[in-house]
Amino acid sequence: MSTGDLIARARTGLTPTDKKIAEAVIADETLLAFGTVSDLADHVGTSRPSIVRFAHRLGFDGYTDLQRYVRSNLTQRLARPSVRIRHEDPTLAAARLGFEDAIASVFEATTGDEMAKLAHPIVKAETVWIVSGETSRAGAYAFYSGVSIVRPRVHFLQSHTMGTDLSSAGPDDAAVVFDFSRYRTAAIKTATILSDLGVAIVAITDGPLSPLASLTDTWCEIRVPGVGPFDSSVPAVALAELLVARVAADLQSEAADRIDRIESLWESSDTFV
Repeated sequence: MSTGDLIARARTGLTPTDKKIAEAVIADETLLAFGTVSDLADHVGTSRPSIVRFAHRLGFDGYTDLQRYVRSNLTQRLARPSVRIRHEDPTLAAARLGFEDAIASVFEATTGDEMAKLAHPIVKAETVWIVSGETSRAGAYAFYSGVSIVRPRVHFLQSHTMGTDLSSAGPDDAAVVFDFSRYRTAAIKTATILSDLGVAIVAITDGPLSPLASLTDTWCEIRVPGVGPFDSSVPAVALAELLVARVAADLQSEAADRIDRIESLWESSDTFV
């Protein structure tokens, strides 16, 4: 539902001040999507509590929830780089808000037992397969780089060797799949093949409507902001690094021994200057 639809649905309960806020938001959604409560209040010429009450009247718990909803809608409408590049570049303040919200979503997705649930299949797997769409590749590579050091038999699936690689995949394995809207057909198909082979799927994605969420109960949702015409890699990389850290902690001495062996080989081969 668009911001205009939300406002239209609540119109009969809006005060004159609410309507003034609504007019400003409909005229320029970025005021709400990327501005603070104070920014919007100053623009409209009203108070911060009035902005918060406006969010409540639209059915949200507060300004942050309304802002997240509007930002998500706006991002979806501007999903294509060819569309985004024709819009005004975001300010540094807007980018900062996007990053802060994205990093917050990473920690929301990994609170309580959630990180342990994501790490468990990776720790127990005979082989770990890594699959990624294009825009999520930085996170997938960060995960591959770290997890291949703390445990053996980790493979980043590439399209040109996928058939050969997957011939040895089976129920004792796990696959970590990174993909966000717009979902890549190849990533979803590969994840589906792995799932059909009995491989445990760990999905890093952006919501319950993701095709990956239907393949597994072991998935987490993170928010991906746009930066200029492209999606940010920051939240995927952050999640990947936290997941590697948890896998290393769960493997304990096995991971420590492997790191020691790798460090010894690096030294003997003069890997570093």
